[in-house]
Amino acid sequence: MVDTKKWEPEFLERFNKYYDEMKWLYGELYHNNEQAFDYFCTMLHNCYKERKPLLKEWDDARLAVPNWYKGNDMLGMMIYTNCFAGNLKGVKKHLDYLQECGVNYVHLMPLLQSPEGRSDGGYAVSDFRAVDPKYGTMEDLAELSDACHAKGMVTCLDFVMNHTSEDHEWAVRARNGEKEYMDRYFFFDSWDIPNEFEKTVPQVFPQTAPGNFSWCEAVGKPVMTTFYPYQWDLNYANPTVFNDMTENMLYLCNQGIDVIRLDATPYIWKTLGTTCRNLPQVHTLCRIMHMAADIVCPGTLLLGEVVMEPSKVVPYFGSVDKPECHMLYNVTTMASTWHTVATKDVRLLKHQLGLVFALPHEYTFLNYLRCHDDIGWGLDYDFLKQFGIEEVAHKKFLNDTLTGKIYECDGRGELYNDDPRLGDARLCGTTASLCGIEAAEYEEDHDKWERCLRLDIMLHAYLLTLSGIPVIYSGDEIGQLNDYSYHEDPLKWDDSRYLHRGDLNWDDVKLRKKEGTRPGTIFMALRKLEQIRALNDAFDNNADTWIVEAYNDHILGIGRYYNGQKLIALFNFNNFDETAWVNEVEDYIDVMTGEKCKAQAVNLPAFGFKWLLTSFK
Repeated sequence: MVDTKKWEPEFLERFNKYYDEMKWLYGELYHNNEQAFDYFCTMLHNCYKERKPLLKEWDDARLAVPNWYKGNDMLGMMIYTNCFAGNLKGVKKHLDYLQECGVNYVHLMPLLQSPEGRSDGGYAVSDFRAVDPKYGTMEDLAELSDACHAKGMVTCLDFVMNHTSEDHEWAVRARNGEKEYMDRYFFFDSWDIPNEFEKTVPQVFPQTAPGNFSWCEAVGKPVMTTFYPYQWDLNYANPTVFNDMTENMLYLCNQGIDVIRLDATPYIWKTLGTTCRNLPQVHTLCRIMHMAADIVCPGTLLLGEVVMEPSKVVPYFGSVDKPECHMLYNVTTMASTWHTVATKDVRLLKHQLGLVFALPHEYTFLNYLRCHDDIGWGLDYDFLKQFGIEEVAHKKFLNDTLTGKIYECDGRGELYNDDPRLGDARLCGTTASLCGIEAAEYEEDHDKWERCLRLDIMLHAYLLTLSGIPVIYSGDEIGQLNDYSYHEDPLKWDDSRYLHRGDLNWDDVKLRKKEGTRPGTIFMALRKLEQIRALNDAFDNNADTWIVEAYNDHILGIGRYYNGQKLIALFNFNNFDETAWVNEVEDYIDVMTGEKCKAQAVNLPAFGFKWLLTSFK
């Protein structure tokens, strides 16, 4: 039994609030292992003691305003440290630029220590408590977090839960035959049990990393490697793994990280005879981690990365009374959006958004057009079947359209992890290049260029219309194009995701206020959209949202109402002018032009949009 007599009153109050539930869940998961649970509780107190006073002040401020992250002024940006500014000190020097972009949520892509050439973009961590030297030091990270806080900005960092690098100390000691460390992974004496796993566990990368196990020559045993052979899956059935990984997470929180992105969350519990995805124990682990953060650093948020269909994503919010993740990625909306760009048909997007709009306001999604990863076509094919759409053929159509293989299609993406056997290739590319801006500039076709710019801006307006936190991928604010130089880099050329992971073009950044340029047109348009969103209550996350029927399959209509303001937002996904056959009775203002107008039979140019606002105050 842990002696709590000398614990600080503030910590003890939070600890006691969750103690019974935490002990019950932990005991259920780990067979009432009291020694492991006592260690876990002591570890939480140690982490609290190590948290510096300034961060505890942030915790108190956020406890006073628990919905601090749900305002319509929140705007995120995902950045790779090296691509954006070389290292962490460079990022710190460019915080003024991020502020100019309206960004107050900075997602730093993976930057913890990982082996060069065997890192999967930083997702094979060899030390959870060290920054990769090429980016700087842990002290640099803490200083950057402090600098962000001083400017009213928060930081987000990836925490790779499912696995470690094969170079991690635990893996090195496991290769040396130390049983304690082998038990932190999934080693088997023969291929018999791994072969049984393979019968039910899907492959993540069937082309580039087939199978879910790899041979470890040092010990003469197979080890589970769901993603890549150099990423060894952790065995969370071992309480030591959970205790130590939770401590690693809290260590990062104590560096000032405000949002922990739980990477590959659905994969972290393995049971023979299942898909090893979304098992009930995963939700138990997430709930305990949520409570751990609430006890040690209650100003910290957990962001779940769940790349699944909505029915499997939503449970990771937990319940309103017993939450798991504070926020989740809205990956299905991202994929459905690019489906709509390719097909110019909004029916799937209307269906998918309708499901999201029906969720409680307490559930917060991170919405994005593009991110560091590929676009996987995990669409609702049961819904699409009613239109005669067959999954494999449709995925090929989407990829052919957005890679420009079909005549007069202007997207310039590339395929990722193409599996001809299953017809399951994914797609890569920057927002601007997928919108056709790259093709228009290459062809020197000004009319096409203006039309494709309009598509890019319309998509961002649509992004900003959704409830949740909009997150822009670094470079999209200036319409950055694909970077094909990765084809010449031996460490990158087999991973087409580097197509959209190029260095930020600071020469283009200098053009961000110059009219008539790609960077200037997009940057100024996005800033105007973001400022309008931040100033109007209709964009508040507590707003009621609904699909507005436009009686036109090319036009998406979204309605929002909050605090006496009503917004009708209309988006034309067709490359021809269209009419939204809406018939709203109130008088509106087009907030982009300031003109009074009616929300009736609204004409929209090709790839155009309207934000129509009325007030009942």
